[in-house]
Amino acid sequence: MVEQTSFNFFRIKWFGILVLVVLLSYNRPVAQANTAQDQPAIDQHVDKHAVEARFGTGEQLGTLWQDPGDIKSRNLFYGIGGEQHAPPPNGYTFVEEDTSDSSPKFVVRDSNGIRWKVKLGKEARGEIAATRLVWAAGYFTDEDYFLPELQVKDLRLKRGKDLISKDGVVTNARLERDVEDQKKIGSWLWKTERMADRRDFNGLKIMMALINNWDLKDSNTAIYRRQQPGGEVEYIYAVSDLGAAFGNTHLDRGANKSDVEAYEASEFIANIGDTNVRLATPGAPTRWLVFNPKDYFYRRGLMSVTREIPRTDARWMGELLSGLSGSQIRDAFRAGGFSPEETDRFARVVERRIEVLRGI
Repeated sequence: MVEQTSFNFFRIKWFGILVLVVLLSYNRPVAQANTAQDQPAIDQHVDKHAVEARFGTGEQLGTLWQDPGDIKSRNLFYGIGGEQHAPPPNGYTFVEEDTSDSSPKFVVRDSNGIRWKVKLGKEARGEIAATRLVWAAGYFTDEDYFLPELQVKDLRLKRGKDLISKDGVVTNARLERDVEDQKKIGSWLWKTERMADRRDFNGLKIMMALINNWDLKDSNTAIYRRQQPGGEVEYIYAVSDLGAAFGNTHLDRGANKSDVEAYEASEFIANIGDTNVRLATPGAPTRWLVFNPKDYFYRRGLMSVTREIPRTDARWMGELLSGLSGSQIRDAFRAGGFSPEETDRFARVVERRIEVLRGI
């Protein structure tokens, strides 16, 4: 009994210390806080779409969703860029390293002069599959492709050196094509009121939960300004980083990206009410993040993004996605270089979730 009491006192003591550390850290001056999750800055040149997305003013939006039409005709192996924009197997030259993200990234130029942003690490394969499924539902994505091996001339990196062989070969690389006449001018807000009641916006949230993309930071969105051949300007709203897909529903120390066992075991719909559903992604972050209070509470706040989704919008997305064949869904994962077994297991989860949406 004495030992048990001492143990409980020990736990209470350390819990109190933890709470004190959290409170002291959370009240630090902003200048000393970790600013990695701060809202992104908009390009300095004046552009109404960039400004409106940042401050939630104005009436006009760019393109968020387009009816995919005959969804059965969509090629989910090559995605939005199609086979004609697929990267060549060789002939790449290093341009520069990109240190703006947690995954090793760098820019190369191919033999045709096209620039590609290369991403390595665990995000690479899952991001390919994610872009295919999101595009299939009618949303804009980057033109991403997967190469199991990529040889780059004069490759020099500070990060990810362990992923490079002596002759400059990297494996499991995601290549994002630099689209001509298209420029990112800013980021839009997940909690904007202007799109709150739109079915296509709710559909995008449903797609994020379907693929378990828990990293719904505003900095992972993009407004692209695209110059059309005839001179017209088009504004496209997109999720520009889908790398945190197909793992857990939340930020964790492991199994949070491209992990088939975690994806199979994860929750999809957290609650079904009379008129609304609450999606399980993004979920509460790992408790260990409490030692970084700014990030912890920021990520807890992201849970509200997918909290109130009309059941009618969930069924709409389920009916739309039900037009995909099993072969198309598997093509999305084959495009990311997953093994036949992983491909089938990932695809079965996606198929089950589509059926859940149809029955809500």
